[in-house]
Amino acid sequence: MNVLFALSIAHLLNDTFQAMLPAIYPLLKDSYRLTFTQIGLITLTYQLTGSLLQPVVGFYTDRRPHPYSLPVGMGFTLGGLALLSQAHSFSLLALAAGMMGVGSAVFHPEASRVARMASGGRHGFAQSLFQVGGNFGTSLGPLLAAAVIIPRGQAHLLWFTVAALAGIFLLARIGGWYRANMHRLKPRPVSHGDFTPVKLSRGKVAWALAVLVALIFSKYFYLISLTNYYTFYLIGKFDVSVQASQVYLFVFLFAVAAGTIVGGPVGDRIGRKRVIWISILGVAPFSLALPHVGLAGTVVLTVIIGLILASAFSAILVYAQELVPGNVGLVAGLFFGLAFGAAGIGSASLGRLADRTSIATVFDVAAWFPLIGLLTAFLPEVEVRRKN
Repeated sequence: MNVLFALSIAHLLNDTFQAMLPAIYPLLKDSYRLTFTQIGLITLTYQLTGSLLQPVVGFYTDRRPHPYSLPVGMGFTLGGLALLSQAHSFSLLALAAGMMGVGSAVFHPEASRVARMASGGRHGFAQSLFQVGGNFGTSLGPLLAAAVIIPRGQAHLLWFTVAALAGIFLLARIGGWYRANMHRLKPRPVSHGDFTPVKLSRGKVAWALAVLVALIFSKYFYLISLTNYYTFYLIGKFDVSVQASQVYLFVFLFAVAAGTIVGGPVGDRIGRKRVIWISILGVAPFSLALPHVGLAGTVVLTVIIGLILASAFSAILVYAQELVPGNVGLVAGLFFGLAFGAAGIGSASLGRLADRTSIATVFDVAAWFPLIGLLTAFLPEVEVRRKN
C-alpha cells in the first residue's frame, strides 16, 4: 500500500502539471491571439508525443525493465513546464507541450507496471488507486491555474518546478523498490475474487483489442471536449468569468477523480466487462441532455458524467492486460498512448469545428460519442465466476 500511495501521489504531481496546459488556454489565446485550431494543435502535439512513445516505452521495458526511468520521465515534464512559463510564440508553446508529452510517455507504462507489481492480485484496485492520483491532479491543475497563473501571469508557472523536483525524488525512491522487487513481475493471469481467467483464441483476443480501441476513442473524444473546451463553452454561453470557468472545470475534473477509484475495485468484484458497460454507455443520456440545460444543470450533469465515465479506464486497462498476459508495459503504454492520441485527435478536430461553427456546435456533436459504448456487447468474457 505504501508503494501504491506513493505512485498515486507521483501521478497526482505529473498530471497536475500536465493539466495546467489546457487550464491556461484562455490566457494564452488572448495573449498571443491564437485561433481555436492552434489551441487544438498544441494539444495534438502534447497528446501525440505521448501517444506514439508510450507503446514503444512499454514494449522496451517489458523486455528490459528500467526502474529509474520513472524520475527521468518527471524530468522531461519539469523541462516542459519551465519552457511553458517562458514561451512567447506558438512554436515554443508547442515544443513545451511536446516535452511534457515525452514526460508522460516515460512515466505511465512503468508506473502502471509497478502498480500491478504491488497489487497483491487486486489488479483493478491497484490501477484505480494509481489512476485516481492522476485524475485528482488533472482536477487540481485548473484550480491552481485560476488561483496562481490567471491573475499573476504565465511566468508564475516556474514556481511549480519545485514540486516537480519533489516528484523526481519520490520516483527515485519508488525506482529503488522496483529494482529490489523484480521477482514480483508475473507473466500469467491470476484469479481474483470470485473470478478465474478464461483462455481465448488469438482471433478473439485481436477482436477484443479492436473493440477496446473503439471504446477508448469514444471515451476520450468526449472527455477532451469537456477538458479543453468546457471553459470556452461556459464563457460563451453563460458569460461567466475566466476564473469562474476554471472553478467549474475543477468541479468536473474532481468528479472524474472521484469516479476513478470506483471502477477498479468494482471490476474486481463484478467483472471488468460490466464496469465498461456501465461507465461508457451509461453516460449517453446525460451527455445528450447537457447542451440543452442552463448553467446549474450543466454543472450538475458534468458531475454525473465525470463520476460515471471515469470508472472505464482502469477496467479497460486491466481487461486488456488479462487478454495478453506477460506484456504489462506494452499494454499500459498502448492504452495510455491511445488515450493520449484519441484526446489529441479529438482536440484538434473539435477545435477546427469550433472555428468553423461555434463552441455550442462542438458540444452538440460530442454528445453522441458515448453511444459508441454499444460496442461493449461484442467483447468476449475474459473471466468467469467460480462455481461454489
